[in-house]
This record gives sequence, C-alpha cells and structure tokens, in this order.
Amino acid sequence: MSKAGFAPERLARLTGALQRFVDSGDVAGIVTLAWRHGEIAHADTLGWRDLDTQTPMTRDTLFRIASMTKPVTSVAALMLIEEGRLDFDSAVSKWLPELNKLAVLATPDAPLDRTEPLAAPITLLDLLTHRAGFAYHFTAEGALADAYEKVFNGFDVMVDPARWLEHVVELPLMYQPGARWHYGITTDVLGVLIQRVADMSLDDFFRTRIFEPLGMPDTGFVVPQEKVGRLSTSYVVDTASRRQAPEDHPATSRWIDPARFQSGGGGLVSTADDYLRFARMLLGRGRLQGDAGERMRGPRLLSHKSIDLMRSNFLSAEQRRIPAFGYPVWASQGFGLGLAIVDDAARQLRAGYRSPGTFGWPGALGTSWFADPVEDMIGIFMIQRRAEEPFPMAQQFEHLLYDAIDD
Repeated sequence: MSKAGFAPERLARLTGALQRFVDSGDVAGIVTLAWRHGEIAHADTLGWRDLDTQTPMTRDTLFRIASMTKPVTSVAALMLIEEGRLDFDSAVSKWLPELNKLAVLATPDAPLDRTEPLAAPITLLDLLTHRAGFAYHFTAEGALADAYEKVFNGFDVMVDPARWLEHVVELPLMYQPGARWHYGITTDVLGVLIQRVADMSLDDFFRTRIFEPLGMPDTGFVVPQEKVGRLSTSYVVDTASRRQAPEDHPATSRWIDPARFQSGGGGLVSTADDYLRFARMLLGRGRLQGDAGERMRGPRLLSHKSIDLMRSNFLSAEQRRIPAFGYPVWASQGFGLGLAIVDDAARQLRAGYRSPGTFGWPGALGTSWFADPVEDMIGIFMIQRRAEEPFPMAQQFEHLLYDAIDD
C-alpha cells in the first residue's frame, strides 16, 4: 500500500470500469487523476483525444473546463476583497453602473415587457452565490429563454466586456436579487466586475495572480498555436442515435482565437494536472502545500478565512428546498462562493460517498472534480462530451476511488 492509503488491486478497478465507456462508444477519451496525502496515487489516460485521427488521449491533453472556471473567478473576486477594492454587501452597480438599467420579470415566464423594479440592488455576495437573478437560456423560461439564446449565442465574439454588459442589461432578471439560487451568466458578470476593478483583462489577472503562482502553465482562455495539437476534440451526443459528433475541433476551435470573450463563468482551458494544483490550493486553505516528502509551500493566494467562506453554505433552508436543474440538488449539499459543499452525506443522491465538507463544481462538457478534506483527497475527471441526459461515469469514478481507500 502506498503512502496515499489505497489498496492497489482496488484502485486498478478504475481502469477497467472506465475503459468500458470508451469501448462502448459512450465517450471518446478520459483523463483521471487521484491525489491523496500529498501524492498522486492514480493517473489514467484512456481512449482518444480525437476519434477520426485516433490520436491517443494523454495526460497533458487540454480540456475546455466550462463551469470549472467559476471557482477560479470566485478566488479572483476574494483577492480583491482582501485588498479592500471590493466588498460583499455594496451594490455591484457602484462599479458596474450599467446594472442600474435592470428590471425583473413579473413572473419567470412573463413576456419581456412585463417587469417590475429591483426590490434590492445586486451585491457581490449575490454574484458569488448565484442569487443575482440572472439565467442561462437552458435555465430560463418562455420569452426570456428565447431572448437569452438569441443575445448570448454569439457572445464569444463580444471581446469588449463593456459591450457584453450592454447586452446583459437589455434583458430582465428572472428573479429578484437575493431571492433564490438560480444558475446563469452570474459569474460572467462577476468576471466583468473583476476586470473593471483590477483595470486589466481577466486573462492577465488570472495568469499573474493565480496560474503563475500555482504553477499552472497550461490554463487560460486561449490555446496558443504551439499547444493546439494537445487540445481535445469536443463531442456532442445525439439524443436519438446516441452517437458522438464533433462539436468543436481543435483546428477550427473558437478557443484558438484570442479575440473572444473572456468568460469568467466557463471560458477556461486546462489540464488535469493544472487543475489539481488549483484544487490543492483550495484544500490547503489558500496555499498550495508541498508534495509528500517536500517542505516547499507555494505562496499564499488567500487567507484561511476567505477559503473557509468559499467552503461554507450561504443558502437558506427555504432556498435549499427549491430544485435546481429539475433535481433536489441542495438536499445533501449547500452552495458557498462558487462551490457546492456536502453537509448531509446521508442524503447524497448522485455522488454518494463524499465526506461532509467535500467541495467542487463541475463543467458542462463532462469535466468534474472534488476535494475531500476528511480523506485529504482530490479526484479530477476530464472528458469532452455534451449530452442532454445525465451521464454516470464521473460518479462511478468517485465511487470506485472511495472504495479503494485502505488505511
């Protein structure tokens, strides 16, 4: 048994179980990492980076991590709070006066011209906890859903954050600020706020303040030409045929275009090893700890208490009773500052082995991660697969990983 405390024969079950998903054609390729007690105990690369060329998946493959970007943006915002340049309770319109134009739909499915004034201004805390009232096209209803899809379908070409924000305020909010948790473009607005307050691009802020200090050279909003060969093809699953079709190919990907919107809600590309370093910083309460046997520690990015706030539930009991994505998501976990946190392990429905205090947030293309402070463990799961129906592979990865603990 290694210092990481896994039974090797149990850990080996992971490879066979995940390979079956590749062999069945459910997914093109997979990269997984498991870190515990200061060392990487498991690393797997299965299947293909690109099905047509049969290019093998490798550990340094670049993935579009989608909403795994959100915790990074939350860290950036907390840095500005610690510097006294932002605060939780002030109206965000203090820095983004465009938001003063916002109104709220009378009901979530009302016509766009049936609105009412804001009952309270949007605060930074509202943005960090997804309680600002914004939506996505797939979380909105009626006319608002159509409007979101029309306005934001091409938002990648809206390079200027101010221009992007002008489009945001054309549409009413779905709910009053602070009323409830609702998934939407909230963290993109937070990213625009960070750019304005810091007076630099989100890419520059992330790179100089987070990625370079943590040693994350492959994470950013744009894939440079010399790394395009490592970018995985992204696939979408046809609901009827269940076949995978290329959705974003490296040669023509919008992620290779530097003239694209820097989305704080979902724009980053990263690798499994890079994101592991970010997760280790969060598990280390603001500082990247050295590997097993090393005394070196990285620089402190945030205070213990800022990370503790990220990892604390901010939703009220009433807000937690409201389903999200059609499921009772908040039955076993709360939501903090860009992270979901397990606080009732016995009521978990999907990832049933996470310890109390375990935190993470996944991405729409199948990327996911979790950090478990009880087991001192992090799991990273990377694929590029978009589908309408839930896909259980990440949960199977977690279950088998927890089953392999033997200390």
